[in-house]
Amino acid sequence: MHTYRLTPLSLWNAAASGLGAADVASTLTRFSRYPPPQNVLAEIESLVGRWGAIALTAEGAGAGRLCLRIADPAVASTARNHKALGGLLAPLDDGRFAVEAAARGVVKQQLLKLGWPVDDRAGFAPGQPLPIALREVTARGEALRLRPYQRDAVRAFLDGAAGEGSGGHGVVVLPCGAGKTLVGMAAMAALGTETLILATSVTAARQWIAELRDKTGLPAEAIGEYSGDVKQLRPVTVATYQILTRRRGAGFPYFEKLSARAFGLVIYDEVHLLPAPIFRLTAEIQARRRLGLTATLVREDRLEGEVFSLIGPKRFDAPWKEIEAQGFIAEATCYELRVPLHAADRARLPPSASGSSTASSQADGCGRSSPRRSRRGRVRRRSCATTSAIQRGSASRWQPGASASDCWRCSASSSSAPVRACRRRCSGCRRRSPSRPRTCRARRSPTRAGSAP
Repeated sequence: MHTYRLTPLSLWNAAASGLGAADVASTLTRFSRYPPPQNVLAEIESLVGRWGAIALTAEGAGAGRLCLRIADPAVASTARNHKALGGLLAPLDDGRFAVEAAARGVVKQQLLKLGWPVDDRAGFAPGQPLPIALREVTARGEALRLRPYQRDAVRAFLDGAAGEGSGGHGVVVLPCGAGKTLVGMAAMAALGTETLILATSVTAARQWIAELRDKTGLPAEAIGEYSGDVKQLRPVTVATYQILTRRRGAGFPYFEKLSARAFGLVIYDEVHLLPAPIFRLTAEIQARRRLGLTATLVREDRLEGEVFSLIGPKRFDAPWKEIEAQGFIAEATCYELRVPLHAADRARLPPSASGSSTASSQADGCGRSSPRRSRRGRVRRRSCATTSAIQRGSASRWQPGASASDCWRCSASSSSAPVRACRRRCSGCRRRSPSRPRTCRARRSPTRAGSAP
């Protein structure tokens, strides 16, 4: 049995790809082991219904401005009175607001933080034209042909949900080895515009350059590397994230130089590794088409919402099992090998080791923590000293199988010297006891704080 978590972003990504609340509910009901609760289905319907309730278009607000349409009057009132949004929205009529083109990204960010995604239909700048064609035979003499799911990914990126023309920005999710780089090059060829490609490192940037020379008809002088070592601003420029975020004073000079060129497409390679400062810079180039490529949308810093609002929703996702079944990627065979871990070895593990504290506490101690209220009413958590000693690597304080006496705090077995009935210090826990009277488990007799042993 697998356990999945439904999040607002996952539902909005599904809605952006053309799925409705009924589709999500039917699929969930079909594959769930137990019938989904009605409140869960109601929450799905509510969240999916938010997609499309706020739309950003280019018509009806005047030159240099965009039109933000909010269907719900209550949400429109909340946005108008919001501290960060109020100064960016100029009321028009019937839930319509004028937004400066430069504030396009910030408005989408703030509305997403309020729990309302924005369907961006404001269009994009065409960029400087650049004819790009994929080779039928690569420079290395291999036949080149797009796979079916790669063609579907390019089509979903360009056309948006159900071919309704809302594409041009978004993320394509494909497993490792499925040809995400080729999807990016096919999008470049379909758009025929100058392109900026952002890679995670110099090595990845040079791999992109090698692939472009091998699989496209672009001449070598049309492809440039922009990194810490080389500064080549070309019609197709491959830069690193690090060079874009390099500061000089209060600004980002390399980003300003790259954004000044009329790139019609920006490709973000491994978008799940996108550095946080790039999001602020991406908010300033919302008029460019943006394509994110990744094998997963999960980020360690929990900034998936920034990817959704600034780069775009997930446009295409192909499960690796389906691609594996078609024979396009190698079949993966997983094995699980369990090895015994003795208590002495477990005690030497650092606290940060995966499962060390939990496993050791479950096997060798109680694993519980004792709440204690301070004089100011704050609840503090105190771990059992048996477990704490193991986490610190002090195996000498407790040895499995030794003669046991009860710990007065948690009843865990301890091999300390006979526990003293002193309320000031209990040798079983090595901690100062509470000031209120308590029964010491060692002697089962009530004692008061400060009394003699």
